[in-house]
Amino acid sequence: MIHKLRRVNGLPSRPIGAVLAGGRGRRIGGDKAIVTLAGRPLLSYPVQAMREALDQVVIVAKPSTALPALGAVPVWEEPERPSHPLVGIAEALRRASGGWVLVCAGDMPFVPVSLLQSLATLDPAGARAVVASSAEDGLQPLLGCYGPACLESLAAAAREAVAPARAVVQALAPMVVPVAPRALFNVNSSDDLREAEALLASG
Repeated sequence: MIHKLRRVNGLPSRPIGAVLAGGRGRRIGGDKAIVTLAGRPLLSYPVQAMREALDQVVIVAKPSTALPALGAVPVWEEPERPSHPLVGIAEALRRASGGWVLVCAGDMPFVPVSLLQSLATLDPAGARAVVASSAEDGLQPLLGCYGPACLESLAAAAREAVAPARAVVQALAPMVVPVAPRALFNVNSSDDLREAEALLASG
């Protein structure tokens, strides 16, 4: 099946890539973005993939978040509070000047460049968002492309900081893109970090 590029005013429109690094990392001991995975900061993996997929890439993080040095990647600061997965997405949409935003969690080291490119260019066919999902993990709200029409709903949920991110995004009725479970692997704990290192070592 051939999918059309998302278009604005008849011209192909590329979203801004936003790598979300605002999580507290409690289960891994804090400062998740600078945790080392196979000799590199964990955050560097999705940032590199995003930079290969898109022209404009930013990191979205709280002012207190410790970040590694990753070259000339701009940092957009999200509000310090509340702490909720949707805060970073809403902040990215606010700053995107009415454009689409492709988001990826900063703790996803195995997201393929080809998947990011696909999420960025699929015609949403009227849907407000295009979101990845796997049979094993279900919908992954932190890997998807969100349109400006999502901002109001996501910002309201982020302010309340109560509803699970997955439920809020499901309510948007997004286009769902099936992906392999490994693409959605995220590092939340020391055990996850060891598993990620083993997967990298195995190729």
